[in-house]
Amino acid sequence: MADEVADEEGRPLQEGEIPQIPEVKYEYLDHTADVQLHSWGDDLKESFEQVAMAMFNYMTTDITRVDMTRVHRVEAEGEDMLSLLYHFLDEFLFLFCAEPFLICRVVKILEFDQENFRIKAEGYGEEFDISKHPQGTEVKAITYSNMQVHEEEKKHDVFVIIDI
Repeated sequence: MADEVADEEGRPLQEGEIPQIPEVKYEYLDHTADVQLHSWGDDLKESFEQVAMAMFNYMTTDITRVDMTRVHRVEAEGEDMLSLLYHFLDEFLFLFCAEPFLICRVVKILEFDQENFRIKAEGYGEEFDISKHPQGTEVKAITYSNMQVHEEEKKHDVFVIIDI
């Protein structure tokens, strides 16, 4: 559920509050009639952040045009790691598909409870504007199909198929 930090448009960012843009650690893999997002990171938290940014980048063809003027907080929970990942991405997809039509350049997880399967995160971006943001591919839904979360000593990968 989206936590309204200030109002329906989110909270405006203050000077010095804009997050640093992280290194890209995701790719798109072909999948029959859909696309598979693959992300990785130094830990599972970073892999989750990266897969959310991969989804937003897929929805516009030039994510560098997204200014970080607003921040929205989302909370997600699940029964296990896969349902947590599903709900996490679905919350951000909802922010894009309904008002405020938020497109995020950066996603930061503030709290990542892997034992109770809860996440609190913030998305930094602005309202999607077709005259400013080149339209990529519409994401209709997040799917459980072949969803994978791998957490090993030096490998933290996430795979998610999105319905396009």
